[in-house]
Amino acid sequence: MYAVVRTGGKQYVVSEGDFFKVEKLAGEVGEKIVLDDVLLVSDGGDLKVGAPAVDGAKISGTIVEQGRGKKIIVFKMKRRKGFRKKQGHRQAYTGIKVDSIEA
Repeated sequence: MYAVVRTGGKQYVVSEGDFFKVEKLAGEVGEKIVLDDVLLVSDGGDLKVGAPAVDGAKISGTIVEQGRGKKIIVFKMKRRKGFRKKQGHRQAYTGIKVDSIEA
């Protein structure tokens, strides 16, 4: 059984027992979380596609970690003008382990 869920402006394909990282969500490590914006649910041969979401479908999971990603460097420069700008960025994320998918 797998499902497609939308969170943080992105879509993720998940199954039971999977671990995946999403944009930062509120909550502490160990808390239960429910994602209810499920776009598609597949149970063997049975496929339910929502318009835009499947009614009554939800994904239950546990927050495993709250962290920050690898640092990226944003460097802007205009040649011959003396303009240079250097910025760093670390994206915050939430690691979720899927406990169950309910359709």
